[in-house]
Amino acid sequence: MRNEGLGSWPARRARKTPHRTALIHGTTTVTYAALHERTTRLAHALRALGVRRGDRVAYLGPNHPSFLEALFATGLLGALFVPLNTRLADPELAFQIRDSGATVLLHAAARGGDLPGVRTAVEADGPAYEDLLAAAPVLPIDEQVGPDDVGIIMYTSGTTGRPKGAMLTHGNLTWNAVNVLVDQDLIADEIALVAAPLFHTAGLNMLTLPVLLKGGSCVLVGSFDAAATLELVERHRVTFMFGVPTMFDQLTRQPNWPDADLSSLRMLSCGGSPVPTPLIAAYQDRGLTFLQGYGMTEAAPGTLFLDAEHAVSKAGTAGVPHFFSDVRVARPDLAPVEPGEMGEVLVRGPHVMRGYWGLPGESAAAFADGWFRTGDAARIDADGYVTIVDRFKDMIISGGENIYPAEVEDALLAHADIAECAVIGVPDEKWGEVGRAVLVAREGSAPDPHEVLGSLSGRLAPYKIPKSAVVVDALPRTASGKLVKADIRRLHGTS
Repeated sequence: MRNEGLGSWPARRARKTPHRTALIHGTTTVTYAALHERTTRLAHALRALGVRRGDRVAYLGPNHPSFLEALFATGLLGALFVPLNTRLADPELAFQIRDSGATVLLHAAARGGDLPGVRTAVEADGPAYEDLLAAAPVLPIDEQVGPDDVGIIMYTSGTTGRPKGAMLTHGNLTWNAVNVLVDQDLIADEIALVAAPLFHTAGLNMLTLPVLLKGGSCVLVGSFDAAATLELVERHRVTFMFGVPTMFDQLTRQPNWPDADLSSLRMLSCGGSPVPTPLIAAYQDRGLTFLQGYGMTEAAPGTLFLDAEHAVSKAGTAGVPHFFSDVRVARPDLAPVEPGEMGEVLVRGPHVMRGYWGLPGESAAAFADGWFRTGDAARIDADGYVTIVDRFKDMIISGGENIYPAEVEDALLAHADIAECAVIGVPDEKWGEVGRAVLVAREGSAPDPHEVLGSLSGRLAPYKIPKSAVVVDALPRTASGKLVKADIRRLHGTS
């Protein structure tokens, strides 16, 4: 088999466990043999549409078997898969399509395929899609793909406001999956509930791909619903779940939470932001413990991992490096810090991206002596456990979604009444953290904060739009003119 990338996974798994269930979606069940056949047919169909090695294929839609079929089919062809966030506004989606150069878009019927820049749009969740597969041959695809070939361009927002496409190779994704298999003890009988979106690195790379590599089953859910989740856990005897703290908190607020049958669950993996202590306690009362970690899209994403054994004794930390991951908390000269000293998190390993798509300068700047510079501040204790302290990049994490203030600030400054602005994160009971806009009016203007925020609708994804805004006379700046975000948070982050 000349293909050593993700595209070969369905064939490799089908020759071992062809009749085992790979995917469950509603009333649809897909075996590994069927996944192999459907992936091969889709690869032929994409080739007939003109997709060749190195081309980019985008996907826009909620969790659905066709997402994974498209991922594997693209990998069979040596093309690059571009998952798009369904929560983005059309202008944001259009930018990523244009930036990646995607020529084919597979999309859910509800989203439509009329985004600018798309040469060919294919509805991927209806009869037309099934007809497309049925008409395609099932002959093997003979395309050489190696571990160093880029398999996915996964977009992550940048501090400059320009989203950047992390180039993840087939090897990056495979090594990340191996890290999960080693550190989380997945078994072949795993039944994973995939309610976290597949277009996010965690839902795809920390849950779905490792389970499929091991030969387990993935129950795909189009969107998270707390009441439905409890029912699905019982019905399918789910053993493994991933979610952000907000999702797990919503489960505990369901009326039937005390009596819900959770006896099948073996692993609860949580990411996106630290798990609050009361939430840990609520699950411990049900005999369940969270597996927590820290990662980033650029590292595919697993970097640090806190196992169940140390969930209490090392609570508040993000754990130690994954098995095939190296992490250093370093001073500006890249020398390791002493225990308790704050420094920047640096990551190195076979799971770390090649660079940013079309941005050689920014790619080079992101690495130092082979280490990826995360921009996140942390401390490390004497036992090697790392605690993430702050975000050098001022990123806001709201319900597991990354929000970069610079992108939102850029949109706010387009308003005719706004002269200056800053976006900060403020605590929120439901989402953990939400954005707040701190605005300075143009001379002679009296902006209405609600109207200013409303003007962002349709231009930014709803989760990126700040939930509150205040108008102030001036923003604190350094002598060189840079905003002092710490002072802004102190002055306007609590009122």
